[in-house]
Amino acid sequence: MPKRTKGCAVKKGHYGVPLERSDYLKLDPNKNSCSLEGFQAWLEGFGKDKRLAVDLFSGAGGLSLGIERAGWTTAAAVDFDERALETHRANFPGLSLKMDLGDPAERDRLEGILKPAKIDLVAGGPPCQPFSRAGRNKIRDLVKNHGRDPQDRRKELWSAYLDMIKRISPRAVLMENVPDMGLHDDFFVIRTIEEELEELGYATQVRLVDAWHHGVPQHRKRLILLARKDVDVFTWRKPDQRRTTLRDAIGDLPELKVVPTERVGARELEYSRPQVLSDFAVKMREKASAALIWDHMTRRVRQDDYRIFEIMESDTKYSDLQEKLTESEKEYQRYSAEKYTDKYKKLAWGELSRTITAHIAKDGYWYIHPEQLRTLTVREAARVQTFPDHFRFAGTRSDAFRQIGNAVPPLLGEAAAEALTPLSDDIAESPSIQPHWRKVRLELTHWARQRLAGEDWYQLPCEEPASLHAAVVAILSGAKIRPAAMVEFMSTIKESRTLTATLFRRLVDASPSANARSRMDRLASLVDKPYYWQWTKRYDVPAQLPMKPAEAALYRLLIGEDLMLISQATLRVAARVNGMGTDHANRLSEGRVNLVKLMGAGTEAPLRMGAIRLVGMNLCREEQPVCSECPLAAHCASRDKLSGDLLTLVTNRS
Repeated sequence: MPKRTKGCAVKKGHYGVPLERSDYLKLDPNKNSCSLEGFQAWLEGFGKDKRLAVDLFSGAGGLSLGIERAGWTTAAAVDFDERALETHRANFPGLSLKMDLGDPAERDRLEGILKPAKIDLVAGGPPCQPFSRAGRNKIRDLVKNHGRDPQDRRKELWSAYLDMIKRISPRAVLMENVPDMGLHDDFFVIRTIEEELEELGYATQVRLVDAWHHGVPQHRKRLILLARKDVDVFTWRKPDQRRTTLRDAIGDLPELKVVPTERVGARELEYSRPQVLSDFAVKMREKASAALIWDHMTRRVRQDDYRIFEIMESDTKYSDLQEKLTESEKEYQRYSAEKYTDKYKKLAWGELSRTITAHIAKDGYWYIHPEQLRTLTVREAARVQTFPDHFRFAGTRSDAFRQIGNAVPPLLGEAAAEALTPLSDDIAESPSIQPHWRKVRLELTHWARQRLAGEDWYQLPCEEPASLHAAVVAILSGAKIRPAAMVEFMSTIKESRTLTATLFRRLVDASPSANARSRMDRLASLVDKPYYWQWTKRYDVPAQLPMKPAEAALYRLLIGEDLMLISQATLRVAARVNGMGTDHANRLSEGRVNLVKLMGAGTEAPLRMGAIRLVGMNLCREEQPVCSECPLAAHCASRDKLSGDLLTLVTNRS
């Protein structure tokens, strides 16, 4: 049984409530867990004939629980957080190992530990520190000009995760992370991992998932990367059409007495099942004590917060509170309404919860109960994350909140893992699998190289790009110049690398329109300044001209920077190839994920991005697309929606 230690002494301060640490919940190991010395016996006993998985960066085990529900047994989980590992060891079989996977020596040790096991799935949510564009450019320069080892990524945990996949060589891979990680660095990390997995023979799928589609009662988008060696098939269950509301999730839990500054809830309370229990609550109560609820406790409530909670509604903004407070209560609003516009959030019964994050361990102001004047309890937060009631969290109350907030919702993990289920009991890898998206990217690269060798030389990044060419194309990108006229105009500077006064006058005179001429005038500030066109100063050009954001992005792409060029044209191509409407919901975020599949990673990623832009501008137009010339037509999931004549051309070409 779990053991609890006494909390620290209570002391009062300016916080308005007694300050105390909750009791420490110590959990006994799961009866089917094992030690390093007993791992071989575990493999021959409890783990025998089971489909085994490894969870790297496991935390408390949200993803472990999800893959367990989908049919795997966790043979080993690895993390560096002692409290999370204690939680994992109590709730799961197999090994729970404290390791710093950023250390290559620790990865060597883990490889040796797992050597006798046949691991079918490697799962995990590695912390992925996004690369800024400047950071990526610096690394590229160090590799190219200063002899840096391009594989020197030992401190990057996502690279450690990829390294362990290479060492273990499982049939399937599941990686989960927040979409912001991708959006902040043009999905550089995700694209790199996907590219390297495909080189190892894995078929891959990158997917942006709304967690509520799989029974999770909160707003939560997650980025899922799946890979498998046996087949190029990823079949997800049909998304739920009905949302699991907050009432569905926690409405059956006991009401707590809330008195300002006094303790709220307890480690153990009586549970009385209501006559009507939601399907979600039924699932959460499985294996739990019929008469008890555990960890239904939260922080004490300050007197001033009690009043604020009382006057708030689910749609009340923190900036609205001054209007609702009396003059004598104005001081209750302790934070700046301008700086903290959403400091407090009262949840609504009939809606999804706000996303549960690790921040809940610091304060619960984003998670105020819909009716009771308090913040969510540990058990309520666990329910919203879809941890069942029998699942306990080691450590103090704050430890539990942190573990819950950092976790992958188990029901989401289950849905993702199901898409990796072997098609038969005989788990085997196909030696001849050809990943679909790798094939698409190879054909797109081939087409781009053909265009680069022809009249489109200036529209695509090359091995030795000229920043002058890129600047002229970027500035003229919105001028609506006919392709033939643009080809003739760019021939004026094809052999030039710097902008002299003579060349500037020639460009102005040769401009095909008054609009183009006025745009060329912007180059005057860099006439006879050759150092700005040198490779080391190329990133200063956009600010000197100056360029608009879209122009600057195109310029950087054409000088070879690895970036995703987001425009109506590129999003349209990605949407059509992926079989999505060009006006679908979440077009920007979903569109970027679709672009990931086409762009890929590596040295030729900028070339492919340039090719996608060309396809969008010239072939995959909004009206009357020229599908017969499109390099992606044979792989386009939207081709069945084309007119008969165009479809015939596509079919004959493919």
